Amino acid sequence: MERDSHSEDTVSTMVLENVKNKLMHAFRVTAESRAGQREAGGGGGIGRSQQANEELRRAQIDGALTWLRSELLEMRSQDVQLAETLLGLNTEIQRLRRESFGGLEAQGDDQP
Repeated sequence: MERDSHSEDTVSTMVLENVKNKLMHAFRVTAESRAGQREAGGGGGIGRSQQANEELRRAQIDGALTWLRSELLEMRSQDVQLAETLLGLNTEIQRLRRESFGGLEAQGDDQP
């Protein structure tokens, strides 16, 4: 079961990295197009402001991905706990069924 968890961690990490790369690309394209428009208009100090905004966006993306990772890990932990509970309940149900059917068979043997 730990091997499954490790492979899920790897897949989750790859998916999140893919989302991160797509978001960063989208912000970069948007920022570059804005920069091109501003340069055509002649803004001098805007480049630094834009770079600061891009860094802020990256930090926000990284923060969101970190939060998503922690939520996914918590969900995985809850899934494992739920699976263990369900397995325990299934075992108990099977035990009770065996006891119930065993009691019925013993009563049936006593009848003439």
